[in-house]
Amino acid sequence: MSKLILLNKPFGVLCQFTDPEGRPTLASYITQPDVYAAGRLDYDSEGLLLLTADGQLQHRIAHPKNKLPKTYWAQVEGPVTEEALIALRKGVTLKDGLTAPAKARVISEPDIWPRTPPIRERQSIPTSWIELTITEGRNRQVRRMTAAVGFPTLRLIRHAIGNWGLDGLAPGESRTVEVHLPDIPKDTARSRKPRTSGSSHRQGRESSRGDRPAKRRSSQRTRRKSER
Repeated sequence: MSKLILLNKPFGVLCQFTDPEGRPTLASYITQPDVYAAGRLDYDSEGLLLLTADGQLQHRIAHPKNKLPKTYWAQVEGPVTEEALIALRKGVTLKDGLTAPAKARVISEPDIWPRTPPIRERQSIPTSWIELTITEGRNRQVRRMTAAVGFPTLRLIRHAIGNWGLDGLAPGESRTVEVHLPDIPKDTARSRKPRTSGSSHRQGRESSRGDRPAKRRSSQRTRRKSER
């Protein structure tokens, strides 16, 4: 069993344990030694961050190949249109390419904590909330996606990663859960085989080379008999 820490990262906290500029870091909230974040969460974003001391578990959570779904609540500027939701679901073209299709829907304002400091609101422009689930991890991806469809993000909260969610954690609070790490996937197991098979190949080559002199000696004896 591996241990996984679920932290509700507050706004304005770096996803690291030290900072030469003296900004708030995870060290103010996590006291367990030798744990590392499985993935990142921007300084100006809030919500779920997973940490573990298990390198294999960290890799499985964070590696893009595993496509672990991440669900965000985004407070955006303006009333979201159906056209914008359709565009998010199909994929949005950003500077680094087309995003994978996302799950997107408008939601009511969630019952959550107030942000400190609060977002900057304009009286003439209302805000709305989108629930967006993506399987990629590009830099500031959600903010860029909502901006690309015409609705800039004002506040961003990661609500869930895979089956793990905030579940009532207040900002700065954490809890530890135990995770059973499944067997190594077959493709990973295959990638580890060359070490063993490589030694077998070497042994095979050595055996083949060892057989050749014997065959040559045998043919030499045959020629000598025929000469006699």
